[in-house]
Amino acid sequence: MTVDSERADSTFAADGDGGSETVLGLIAAPGKPAQLVAALRDELRAALEARVPGVAWRIEVVEDSLVDPQASGTELVGRAREELLDRDWDIAVCLTDLPLRIARRPVLAHASPVHGVGVISVPALGAVAVHRKAQDRVLRLVDALLGESEEVGSSAGPGRQRRMAQRARDLARDTEDGDASGLVLTSRVLTGDLRLLAGMVRANRPWRLAARLSRALTGAVATGVLALVTSDIWRLGASLDGARLTLVALAAVGAISATLIVGAGLWERARHRGVRHQVVLFNLATTITVAIGVLTLYAALLVLALLAAFLLVTPEVLGDVLERPVGTGDYVRLAWLAASLATLGGALGAGLESDEAVHEAAYTHRAGDRSGSGPDVADD
Repeated sequence: MTVDSERADSTFAADGDGGSETVLGLIAAPGKPAQLVAALRDELRAALEARVPGVAWRIEVVEDSLVDPQASGTELVGRAREELLDRDWDIAVCLTDLPLRIARRPVLAHASPVHGVGVISVPALGAVAVHRKAQDRVLRLVDALLGESEEVGSSAGPGRQRRMAQRARDLARDTEDGDASGLVLTSRVLTGDLRLLAGMVRANRPWRLAARLSRALTGAVATGVLALVTSDIWRLGASLDGARLTLVALAAVGAISATLIVGAGLWERARHRGVRHQVVLFNLATTITVAIGVLTLYAALLVLALLAAFLLVTPEVLGDVLERPVGTGDYVRLAWLAASLATLGGALGAGLESDEAVHEAAYTHRAGDRSGSGPDVADD
């Protein structure tokens, strides 16, 4: 493994954040990717300073294949993330000589804004104008890692440049927070990096989390159906007040969230103080993503349970079990409890999901086109 670094010019525009610089790490597999990065480095720095005005850039190059040829795209992102943390980079782009697949789809390039990592498959660039295509892809991946859309027709105006410059400076502000306690640092990240955090969570599309986890979804639906046809659950639901039902719901949401985060190893630990800011930001984005995804699942289960309760459980049957006249409130409490139990069933299903499946579900990657011929990148 070889490491080479180059210091960017320390001159900032008037609105720069004097003294800090944003570090882009380029990880190149030995052979053609390494040769390509060596030829690109100087041009990339100049292009980045023009693309993101007011930000000083430092580019560091590492030659490493990272993973074996049988590794998945998710594993490659994970290894590149480890390299980013070990070397205290702000964002990283990996140029690999392997075919690239994300969510079992072949792609040219993709970016994971939460990880701060982008990956390019050099063979997919083709044989013509490889230098130009590679530079274009790296710049587009940097855009995505700074929270800007890579879609066709995205605005390239001054507002977009200001947003990218601000996010680049936010990523670079690690040193002064490195010695803060965990609680203080978390508070600073929440208040100072709120825009960056929101962009990372939005890029993950958390509302689609549960739909990507087939076992968790199957467990939730099966448990919900069982709850709705069990008379003991009808009695239990009718006996619980709003406070207790809320506690049961929170426990269910917490259970499946903890199962996903802990079970699949989504929680990241800081290797040294210099990267604590990055790690806190990553863990906050992961926790919020999973929480929103699980809450979305819960809301969907609640609506479905309410509709199913009105459809399957007639007032006469429910009244016979409860031994009193029933009203809308009884159906709401029944659906509320059934949705909570269904979510707990989803937690059991989530425990059966593979780590790779959970990673793919929790972190939406912006994926490039399959052919490699087009200059634009679209979301998967």
